[in-house]
Amino acid sequence: MSSTVTSRRRQLGNEVRRARLAAGMTQQEVAELLGCGQGKINKIEAGAVSVKLADLKQMLDAFGASKTEVDMMMELARTSGQRGQWSGYRSAVPHWFRTFTDLEPAASEILSWHGERIPGPLQSEHYMLKQFSEARATDVTALVRNRLERRQVFGLKRPPYYRFIIGEAAFRRMPGGPSPSVALDQVQHLLELERRYMRTFIHVLPFDTRLSFVPNDFTIMRFSDATKDFVFVEHAAGGVYIDDEGDFELFVDAWDRLRGAALERGETTEFLEKLSGDLRTQIHI
Repeated sequence: MSSTVTSRRRQLGNEVRRARLAAGMTQQEVAELLGCGQGKINKIEAGAVSVKLADLKQMLDAFGASKTEVDMMMELARTSGQRGQWSGYRSAVPHWFRTFTDLEPAASEILSWHGERIPGPLQSEHYMLKQFSEARATDVTALVRNRLERRQVFGLKRPPYYRFIIGEAAFRRMPGGPSPSVALDQVQHLLELERRYMRTFIHVLPFDTRLSFVPNDFTIMRFSDATKDFVFVEHAAGGVYIDDEGDFELFVDAWDRLRGAALERGETTEFLEKLSGDLRTQIHI
């Protein structure tokens, strides 16, 4: 697992919250101690913003934290105060998605459900280019480079277990409309990913599965360190990060229902190989 600026900031926030609760203090009381608003303390604990070393030391003194706790949190604050590299082609990543991409390589397990589109890390370059051109993006090169960079998560020394469930519709609905050549390139790319990366799992949810309904797309991220697990839900205007424990478990239940209905890994390979053959026939290869 890789540690990122965002994951360290979230770890620190979790530790600050734990120490505050152990001391029996409210966020408002901490805010009064620092001379700031309660909202700032909430953002620090959520890992949304960094914290000054002097402010952190003042909080930890008030909490009665041990020397070990102080040393650990001060070190986290020093490293989490660094800014991520969002210049150059990486500036094309929207602000609401940067936390996701920064934490992706730091996760221990990622569970991703997509009903009608191929998720970014799994997209072939042909699929990417078609998608961005159909969307009339002005920064296609930067967007493609970012997608390719995200794909590196599969090849890390200790990559997360990345488990995808993809609806059959995603293979029938190509960007810009029917395109057997784009679909074939995408299917072959998925087969190659499955062969190459042992911690990457792809399961197809076929049309004829027995489910009462399928939910909107979502991704669950789990961590083996102090970073809090969360669910990411993307929508037309951005994305939402959900880490409330009750809501989180609802998404885990939804994932389990989808996984129970989806094809097994070997069955998915057979599905993709058959689809590949059908597509080759359509384009007379």
